[in-house]
Amino acid sequence: MVAYFPFLLLLLITIVGLTMLANRLRIAYPILLVFGGLGLSLMPKLPHIAIDPNWVLLIFLPPLLYADSWALSLKELWKWRRIIFSFAFIVVFITSATVAWVANMVLPGFSLALGFLFGGVVGSTDVVSVLAILKFVKVPHRLSTILENESLLNDASSLIVFRFAALVVTTGQFVWYQMAGSFLWVVIGGVAIGLAVAYLIRLVHKVFPTDANMDIILTFISPYIIYMIANALEASGVLAVVAGGAYLSHFRYEIFPAATLNKAMAVWDNIVFILNGLAFSLIGLSLPEILSSIEQGGMELTTATYYGLLMAGVIIGVRILCAYGAVLITQIMKRFIPVADGRRYNNVRIPLILGWAGMRGVLSLAVALSIPLTLDDGSPFPHRHLILYMTFIVILVTLVVQGLTLPFLIKRVTFPNYDDHIPEAEAETYVRKELARVALAYMDTHYKDETNSFLLQNQKDIWQFQLDTPQCSITPEVREKYIAILHCQREYLQQLNRNPRLNEQLLRSFERQIDLEEEKWENQTN
Repeated sequence: MVAYFPFLLLLLITIVGLTMLANRLRIAYPILLVFGGLGLSLMPKLPHIAIDPNWVLLIFLPPLLYADSWALSLKELWKWRRIIFSFAFIVVFITSATVAWVANMVLPGFSLALGFLFGGVVGSTDVVSVLAILKFVKVPHRLSTILENESLLNDASSLIVFRFAALVVTTGQFVWYQMAGSFLWVVIGGVAIGLAVAYLIRLVHKVFPTDANMDIILTFISPYIIYMIANALEASGVLAVVAGGAYLSHFRYEIFPAATLNKAMAVWDNIVFILNGLAFSLIGLSLPEILSSIEQGGMELTTATYYGLLMAGVIIGVRILCAYGAVLITQIMKRFIPVADGRRYNNVRIPLILGWAGMRGVLSLAVALSIPLTLDDGSPFPHRHLILYMTFIVILVTLVVQGLTLPFLIKRVTFPNYDDHIPEAEAETYVRKELARVALAYMDTHYKDETNSFLLQNQKDIWQFQLDTPQCSITPEVREKYIAILHCQREYLQQLNRNPRLNEQLLRSFERQIDLEEEKWENQTN
């Protein structure tokens, strides 16, 4: 392992350098990281690090899902639940079925079960690529919310399709009622296990004496515990991690002090950056192994490339058609049920953006690599080499072609004024005034006679108060009172979040400011 250290150091340097270059060029950094991995894989005398694909899924998937689930807005998820769940589940199943049919018709010896297996491999979109692109362009908040939440949930649906298709291929049996029962357990059981384990983790944080370092380590361990327990019980580890992470995020201020949350956010930002960088670099680094599998399979590289490009076209086309179909179905269903937004918009490019933002990422490659080498009877797994190579082509095409062209497409679209939220400047002014009002009301109720500390005075009079008051020190009692006011403001932010017209991301930025203020005075207390 020591011999690999210089290579790992070189890999980290490459990740940082290419990310800086991507920011300078204003393109999504996963694109450059894939090419960086390709370049490293072609360099002579570099060690080849073979990683078990099951370990890739275990190492990368739980923490990345956990981090995304902590940022999940349940309010926005509920508002756009129909389209999010449609793309996260129904579109994945439609894509898998279409891929299975085309593969069965075009690829020699490719059964429907193998087609569904490949559809499950490439069924999930990559949230990191989408967010990296949206960072450089301005899109309506509803669009970014739909894309982010869909990518978070379709990991589970694609893995479910892959799981059942692999079972059919390896065993040669398909019992529909057993599959239906297993499907329900995978979905419902995954969510239930995630919530149950998260509840126990919440109790551990509350009951046992911990400090900031121990709490942060526990947050890093938690997604792995949830994921492994769910998988051991044959439920969806992905849904378990998402459900558990959302649960713990909801109770974060009950579990953690503000100082711990601030430190945890800084630590997790670095963890997520490193894991994403390594994950996308591994796509490029896997090229030698994939090319070797094609050679062993005896297939011409040009033929395999043609099949991969064909499947990439099918996947992209199906998603675009589903995006336009979703608009049509919404216009029909609004006559019978309430929908989030039933207005008709004339810009035909808006569904195209939703359909075009379907890049694939490292999860697809890791799932493809996890395909077993042999069937239950010991015979080689059919067309494993071709599935690996087609997966690589699909990832490369969607990341490069869609990733590079999506910003130009977005810039050429004139988005309507959806009016989902109060304009940001107006909302910020409103929240600041409301926080000031609730803080003053709290002071009048609890600390009406408090006049001997500059900390609890109105901010506009604080400097004059210091000059006029001989006693300028802050006692522990006053700090406690000020922190209590901050807690009152934070609780009021939770009430404001019930307003659907307020963007939850804006409210979380105010929570962050309160956390930093509380940490500052807590440190002075200690």
